[in-house]
Amino acid sequence: LTEEYGYHVLHHTEEYDTVRDDAYAKSLPSIEQLLAENPSIQVVIDLHRDAGNPNRNMVVDINGRRTARFMFFNGISRSKKTGDIAYLNNPNLAENLAFSFQMQVAAGEYYPGLTRKIYIKQYRYNMHLRGRALLVELGDVTNTVEEAKNACYPLAFLLDKVLSGK
Repeated sequence: LTEEYGYHVLHHTEEYDTVRDDAYAKSLPSIEQLLAENPSIQVVIDLHRDAGNPNRNMVVDINGRRTARFMFFNGISRSKKTGDIAYLNNPNLAENLAFSFQMQVAAGEYYPGLTRKIYIKQYRYNMHLRGRALLVELGDVTNTVEEAKNACYPLAFLLDKVLSGK
């Protein structure tokens, strides 16, 4: 959808989470190779859905369309208990956080209720690869495919607003 806004988009659709705990380690070499082959890439988006929670409302109405809510997710390479996690260094941490905060603010302005809180965890989730790396948990297993697809329209709009500085 971001092509509609004039962006060149490369979709990488390999599946790496057959063993969930290994997904980011398994995907890292492929993503690094894609970035090396395409050095002009400025934004990396990891888009997937969240685990289900039947007590959570994951649908909002946008322009009469049932739309999956989504969440921006950040890895900070640090834990409360041990501090910085040296082997998970992320030189782009501040930029990653700023990018997701900008997206969250834009979502609140244009689509109140569409996004959930920004989620922060201790790992890095391959976000160290670019300053504008975004991990998006789009809906969850309780959402229909149509609801998830409907969320891509406002997500593309928000990306354009933030990336263009409008």
